[in-house]
Order: sequence, then C-alpha cells, then structure tokens
Amino acid sequence: MTILPLIEAEGQLRELARRVEAGERITLTLDGKPVIELVPPEKTTETGSMPGLEAFRAYKREKGIDSIFTYVAEDFDDPLPVDFLITPLPALEGEK
Repeated sequence: MTILPLIEAEGQLRELARRVEAGERITLTLDGKPVIELVPPEKTTETGSMPGLEAFRAYKREKGIDSIFTYVAEDFDDPLPVDFLITPLPALEGEK
C-alpha cells in the first residue's frame, strides 16, 4: 500500500487511477492523517452482483432461510395508532 500526502497527489490523479486499476491501494493523507483511500472496485460476478452478496445468498440457501422476508404486508409502513404507546400490554398468564 502506498501512502501519499494529498498535496503530492493533486496533480497525479490520472496516474494514481492507473495504479489503482492495476490493483494497488493508495492512501492519501492530510496533515499526516489518512483521509482518502483509493482502492480498486470489487470484482463483479457474471450476474453483475457483488461477491459478498452472492456469498450471503448462498449462505441463506444453505441454512434453509432463503425465503425469510419474502412477504411484506402492504401496510407495513402505515402510521401506528395514536394510543399505541399508551395502551398497556395484556398481562401474561399467571401474572396479576
């Protein structure tokens, strides 16, 4: 990984882009502190999605939870009733 002061990088954007495209990671600093990290974009799969997303989908299928949250009620984002926070919860069995 290359570390460059921002002032040095100002006139070299095209060159830095070529280096990042080749796989290099470049950190730009301001007053000695890292402020910008230039990294190559994640590689996409043949379906065009990110590898992390594909891994997540495979994990869900493997664990049998592929269908979680496939249904969302039409009114899921409707406002709650005015007395929602005021109405006490029903007592559990055995409680008074």
